[in-house]
Amino acid sequence: MSISPMTPGLAAGRLPKDSYAAHFSDLHPPLDAHEAQVAADRCYFCHDAPCMTACPTSIDVPLFIRQILTGTPEAAAKTIFDQNILGGMCARVCPTETLCEQACVRETAEGRPVEIGRLQRYATDSLMAKNSHPFSRAAPTGKRVAVVGAGPAGLSAAHRLAMRGHDVTVFDARPKPGGLNEYGIASYKAPEGFAQKEVDWLMQIGGIAVETGRALGAGLTLEGLKAEFDAVFLAIGLAGVNALRAEGEEKENVRDAVEFIADLRQSNDLSTLPVGRDVVVIGGGMTAVDAAVQAKLLGARTVTMLYRRGRERMGASEYEQDLAASRGVRIVYNARPVRVIGNGACAEVECEYTVEENGALVSTGETFRLPADQLFKAIGQTLAGAPDGLRIEGGKIAVSATGRTSVARVWAGGDCASGGEDLTVTAVAEGRDAADDIHAKLMEG
Repeated sequence: MSISPMTPGLAAGRLPKDSYAAHFSDLHPPLDAHEAQVAADRCYFCHDAPCMTACPTSIDVPLFIRQILTGTPEAAAKTIFDQNILGGMCARVCPTETLCEQACVRETAEGRPVEIGRLQRYATDSLMAKNSHPFSRAAPTGKRVAVVGAGPAGLSAAHRLAMRGHDVTVFDARPKPGGLNEYGIASYKAPEGFAQKEVDWLMQIGGIAVETGRALGAGLTLEGLKAEFDAVFLAIGLAGVNALRAEGEEKENVRDAVEFIADLRQSNDLSTLPVGRDVVVIGGGMTAVDAAVQAKLLGARTVTMLYRRGRERMGASEYEQDLAASRGVRIVYNARPVRVIGNGACAEVECEYTVEENGALVSTGETFRLPADQLFKAIGQTLAGAPDGLRIEGGKIAVSATGRTSVARVWAGGDCASGGEDLTVTAVAEGRDAADDIHAKLMEG
């Protein structure tokens, strides 16, 4: 029997069992062939395309849209994959509203851009559905490269290196490869196991071995990897969690939002996943929105996002904020938590209003309370487990434009490295560029 959504505390099965599939279905249904033709026909095919400049992987957007328009979506997919081997996932999760589509001249002129993200998905899905891989390996070089981390940056680097003829071994601490694509994004953005399907498709290039359950530590050291491999690429992400800095944050049912999303992504039956009646999410980025919306979709009565600054400062785009609001999530701006209240477990959170003065956050002293039997922290993550000897800059591994670290024969990219935004598409670009630089270095002599 279903538990009423009014039940206090954490509970599973807050909704009728047949509701979960509908709640977590595809956020943006794919275009069919006719819809893709209509959408592609809106492109001006700009010679100096601002959409291409706005893409961190520099995909030739006008070219791939023209290829769709001429009835060759597989050729369009090859254009995309040449620059972004994870173009299928990026088509689903990229904040296109702040990247390519924001730069689209149709957006500037009409307030309605060409649907670049959905067209990219149409093209990449068309090719991947054929279960064929558009790339082949170069002649073997005899060189071996270690990639630590099987997230977007690591997978991008591994594919590029394998394509160049190098033998690649990818190490990852998790049971499955995929990184945040597998464990850290909302289920409704990539349903039906797409992250793993994409990994399997990428691996068709050959020359890549994956060892899961292997994290940097006593059994896997940077010095050991350097001794065994010709080069090392670190894509270890950000495993540490920022502290809430609120009294009582150690209470039960206060947890990291990324862990909640990972549990949801790996669940085979969402009706068994417990969620609070009144959920509060602390943070203003994409992870906060993903956690908040999914808590609501699991049947929470109220879900409130608490962000310490104004709407315009949020990491999540206006589109993502509006998506949260459309799903019944309340967003409270200019407020932060100061105390978690409850007898052992979280029951309420005391909050304080803030103002911003000359860029600095200032407390007003005015407080209020929110019911919260479950509280998620989505306030950013920190670098953890970086090997000694690497130069750290701004809390991340310092790298050059091509990913070189301060240690010879060691490169880094993705969230763990300095520079760039913490986006899947940026991580893919950094992995690709580092792989090209590694290849050039290995082929010098």
